[in-house]
Amino acid sequence: LTRADKYTNYGQLELIETQTASNVNALDFTSIQESTYNVHFITVSNFSAVSSSTGGRLQLLESGVAKTSGYQFAYQQADLSAGTPFTEQKTTSGSSLVSYDFDPATPRNSYAYIYNAGDSSKYTFVTAQYSGINNSALVMRFGSAVSPVASVVNGIRIQSSGANNFNIDSVSLYGIKEYS
Repeated sequence: LTRADKYTNYGQLELIETQTASNVNALDFTSIQESTYNVHFITVSNFSAVSSSTGGRLQLLESGVAKTSGYQFAYQQADLSAGTPFTEQKTTSGSSLVSYDFDPATPRNSYAYIYNAGDSSKYTFVTAQYSGINNSALVMRFGSAVSPVASVVNGIRIQSSGANNFNIDSVSLYGIKEYS
């Protein structure tokens, strides 16, 4: 029954889509099945800059248009190569839910949970984490964010925060079966 998907196993991951990115400025998931899944899970493997250091960000699509302002987030990060064990950043007026810093030699790996994307009566929340290597030392970031406007989110965008492009070996979006 499980193999034939005839037995509902609540909480299981169901793959929606996997993509790769090569020398692009943005990567969109436009069919996230927001009416089927209340919780989404996204994994990113080897997110790296093409030519020079840049940043990346995770944004929401509403009616197919990227929301580029109004996010609130708080995160902590550690960059052991910089001698700063932990720092934190927070804002009530961000341009993205999650942000990444990287260059060609230091790819990042990350995951994020996205909650309430398809519910027009609730805010969309995200919890996320990434890790990688910087100058042969661990760098990591974790935190949470919210889009404090109740709306239907029907897509997710990963975008460079500057003019530089990025590569991603694999990015997968999953829906999580919810309990009734």
